Amino acid sequence: MRIDGIRILSLVCALLSPLAPGVAWAGPEIQTWETTRGTRVLFIAAPDLPMVDVRLAFDAGSARDGERAGLASLTASLLTQGAGEWDADTVAERVESVGAQLSATAARDRATLSLRGLIEPSALDQVLETAAKSLAEPRFAAADFERARGNRLVALRQDQQNPRTLGAKAIYRRIFGAHPYASDPAGTLETVGSLRREELVAFHRRYYVAGNAVAAIVGALSREQARDLAERLTAGLATGRPAPELPPVPDLSDPFLERLDFPSTQTHIFAGQPGMRRLDPDYFPLYVGNHILGGGSGLTSLLMEEVRQKRGLSYSVYSYFLPLSQRGPFLTGLQTRNDQAAEARRLLMDTVRRFREQGPTEVELTTAIKHITGGFPLRIASNRKLVDYLAMIGFYGLPLDHLDRFNARISAVSAARIRDAFIRRVHPDRFATVIVGPKTP
Repeated sequence: MRIDGIRILSLVCALLSPLAPGVAWAGPEIQTWETTRGTRVLFIAAPDLPMVDVRLAFDAGSARDGERAGLASLTASLLTQGAGEWDADTVAERVESVGAQLSATAARDRATLSLRGLIEPSALDQVLETAAKSLAEPRFAAADFERARGNRLVALRQDQQNPRTLGAKAIYRRIFGAHPYASDPAGTLETVGSLRREELVAFHRRYYVAGNAVAAIVGALSREQARDLAERLTAGLATGRPAPELPPVPDLSDPFLERLDFPSTQTHIFAGQPGMRRLDPDYFPLYVGNHILGGGSGLTSLLMEEVRQKRGLSYSVYSYFLPLSQRGPFLTGLQTRNDQAAEARRLLMDTVRRFREQGPTEVELTTAIKHITGGFPLRIASNRKLVDYLAMIGFYGLPLDHLDRFNARISAVSAARIRDAFIRRVHPDRFATVIVGPKTP
């Protein structure tokens, strides 16, 4: 299906109409197949721009670090820093000279190689050759490794001077304990400082294989051209095997409070628990409920109304679910003046508890559904956004009609379903809490 400005505008107008919750629409057609080496491919033809966007996602995120926190992230960062006979400068010149973009990153679940380029044959050939070699033959040159590790150590030292970053890392440790999601993808000064080049080579050999990857492609290509692109990108990879499933995330059995002393005029408060998976049966009621509680944009959430608008205790207050392969976090938080920290924390928790027990009003629910469904077309209004969704669908095994049915599933959520899901799944009395700021006497 063609997604152009007129189509997007008509969708937005329709979805913002009074009939928005009942509007059904057909999303872009997703085609799928496997490469000869076993990589699943998802493709959407988007003929309006002479461009192609690619995401190649590997189950090679920081959850695979083991005791070597930072390993996955550092491995990904070096993929484009030299490959085969090309050094880092040559790789960069080959990409930039044809107006393309090539990068690699790693989060908790996945490592992703991202490619964006023109479909002009000679330009596309050059960037595809460069990307394929970066995937299959990264050099991990000693000098590049030492430089990347040194830069990472500098960044980690800077993180220690940022109260928000300190708190964000600490709350993950408290929520996830011994689970692989507990450690920060960037690693620690100790683990990164002791990493060896050989560990990156071994990590790449194990996880950067065709059988552990999903390719998402959006662009002005035919199916045959997209098939050829996927084959070329993965041709140099070993077939390999998928990474093993991660262990389930256990519930928190008791509340926990950690105070981190930090000399600042503002106190940062983080509180949360394990949340939901990508394929969670409660995904939609939890998603809509959190939009009402603290995830809505602007000043529309209950937390913003109670904490900021009524009492002026914080400029920004939030809550969100981050669904992953296993249960990601459900997090709430705010930043406030030191002398208001106790009051702000109490109000934050009281609001979460009240919403859990009472659920939303019908007015709040209707407003949230209209806001989510009305804004959805804009979230897939560019190839770059669309390929990110496509990679998510492929990596997490979501149904191919996920985009088609998203608004209908949102619209089907009731206040009773939200209350039921929050009562069963959200337990404020067992939250882990991290407070970063000056310790009170």
